Amino acid sequence: MPPDEIFDLNRAFAHDDNPQKVNLTLGAYRTDNSQPWPLPVVQEAEKGLLAKADIFRHEYTSIEGDAAFLQRARDLLFGFSNNSSRNEKQDATKARISSVQTVAGTGANHLGALFLAKHLKPRAVWLSDPSWDNHQRIWELVGVPRKTYPYYSAATHSLDFAGMMATLEAEAHEHDVVLLQACGHNPTGVDLSQEQWKALAELMESKRLFPFFDSAYQGLASGSTYKDTWPIRHFLSKKPIMDFCVAQSLSKNFGLYGQRVGALHYVLGHETPNNPGIIGNNLCHLIRSEYSVAPRGGSNIVKEILSAPGLSAKWHGNVRTMNQRLTSMREALYEALVKHAAPGLWTHIIEQRGMFSYTGLSPTQIDVLRTKYHIYMLQSGRISISGLSGKNVAYVAKAIDNVVRSC
Repeated sequence: MPPDEIFDLNRAFAHDDNPQKVNLTLGAYRTDNSQPWPLPVVQEAEKGLLAKADIFRHEYTSIEGDAAFLQRARDLLFGFSNNSSRNEKQDATKARISSVQTVAGTGANHLGALFLAKHLKPRAVWLSDPSWDNHQRIWELVGVPRKTYPYYSAATHSLDFAGMMATLEAEAHEHDVVLLQACGHNPTGVDLSQEQWKALAELMESKRLFPFFDSAYQGLASGSTYKDTWPIRHFLSKKPIMDFCVAQSLSKNFGLYGQRVGALHYVLGHETPNNPGIIGNNLCHLIRSEYSVAPRGGSNIVKEILSAPGLSAKWHGNVRTMNQRLTSMREALYEALVKHAAPGLWTHIIEQRGMFSYTGLSPTQIDVLRTKYHIYMLQSGRISISGLSGKNVAYVAKAIDNVVRSC
């Protein structure tokens, strides 16, 4: 097997001694000094947890994970209120959801794929073209045939919604799984509008397809954790007869990349004969054979923050800070390219959202950017916006202008 492109490029970047080198590969937030950013609220929570000196902090959790963490993660994802007053409708909706803790979003994606491969037995899983590279690996390894639906139009640098809908309408079969990214689509940065989500939900309900949401960047696309999960809440409330899954990552929006914090949520439709307990038992059976229990260090931090209104408010502020920097770097790159009158249209950079942008650069141009200008990005043309900074964005824009003109 060939090496993983992202990690391979990062190794090459680390060994590059050119002082102007720029890393636009890895999807991890960086400050304007190109450094990791331990969130201030995370550091505050860590100090609080250390001061508590809980003697059980290094013990195993249960197979399904830390119950309090799962409740907070679920409520954040689905937008449930945390007030103490009784809400019977909300309680009934919560009762439809079976949640388990996972090894980050990747683990949630894999666990969900493995569960569906064993129990739903879909003819195929439908992935967007393009999609996160690991989606391909995960579904290949669980033995489900992979198909793709049109998603990104290279000609317009925008969503090919008509192609997406037409393909699923004509070719998808009942119980096929359709992988959907809730926001900040990786790798394109192109998301559906609310009206498009509504139309897609109608199609999936009519064809009895199985939605599988990947929620990796909640809050980083718009700055609002609530807005970024609107598609998930729409399926939950407006399509109550449908089963669906959500793989939730809490590694990125908390800056806990190495802590591997995540959860898988299985939502039961009203017509489903199973119950959350049965779903949970089957998920735990798979978890026990793979990693027994999820790590608790990162989930303890997330639980601490989401359980305290003061810390939670600070965290939402930290998320807005990350989103604002990503937005400002998009604008800075676009403005610099326009200033240079770089050939082509570049508005797609500011129309896309989240951590990534599909630049439209060709593999030949990307090779020249790496070898001549020491700017590292994926062969697809995807860049991690967070790798841009006030110190390098002018250099990157000038290099792109030069390369586009010469290649």
